Amino acid sequence: MSVRYADDRYPGGDPSAGIESSHAFSFGPFYDPDNLRFGAVIACNEERLAPGAGFDEHPHSHTEIVTWVVEGQLTHRDSAGNATLVRPGDVQRLSAGGGVRHVERNDGEQPLVFVQMWLAPLAPGGDPRYEIVHGIADSTPYALPEARAMLHVRRLKEDERSAVPDAAYAYLHVVRGLVVLAGVELGPGDSARITDSDGLELTALTPAEVLIWELGS
Repeated sequence: MSVRYADDRYPGGDPSAGIESSHAFSFGPFYDPDNLRFGAVIACNEERLAPGAGFDEHPHSHTEIVTWVVEGQLTHRDSAGNATLVRPGDVQRLSAGGGVRHVERNDGEQPLVFVQMWLAPLAPGGDPRYEIVHGIADSTPYALPEARAMLHVRRLKEDERSAVPDAAYAYLHVVRGLVVLAGVELGPGDSARITDSDGLELTALTPAEVLIWELGS
C-alpha cells in the first residue's frame, strides 16, 4: 500500500480566475514519470471553483471522466448536447470516446468543490457517451466496464467499518472525515494505492465519505 497525502499533490489551476486545483497524478505542466497512473486511474483532481468561475469549452478523447461533487453544484455542458447540474451525491460519467468538448462551471452563488477522476478505457475511440446517477445510495457500486473498474461510495458513521474490495488494484480517496486504513490515518484529500488487496478494511474515526475504485488487472 502506498499512501499519498493531500499536501503531496501538485497545485494547479488559476487562482486569479477563481480556480484552485490539486493533482494526485502527473497533470498538465507537472510531469513525474513515476506517477503517471495506477491501474486504470490516470488522474484524480480536486477542483475548487469560486462563484462564476469555470473551465471554458475544451476537448477530451479516449478517457473515462467520473465526477463527484463535494459541495456546491457543477454546471456541465458538452458537444453531444448534454446539459446538467451535478450536485453532491450524484455520479457523473463522460465517456470521451473519439472526441468530445465540454464546459464545466460554477454558476451558483456558493463555492464549488468536486473530485474528478480520469480512467483509461480498455479500447480507444467510439462515440462519446454521458450518464448521471442522481443521489447514488451508499455502498451501491457504479460499474465502469469500459475501464474494467467499479466505483464504491462509502459514507461512514463514526467507528463504522468498511471492507476494501479484494482486487488486483484498489484506489482510495478520502473526500471528508478521518479514517484508519491498515493502521494509517487518512484525512480529506489523502489517498491510498493498494495492490492485491485481500481482507483489508477501513474504520472511520469521524463521520467520513470515501471513494474507492476497484480496478482489474
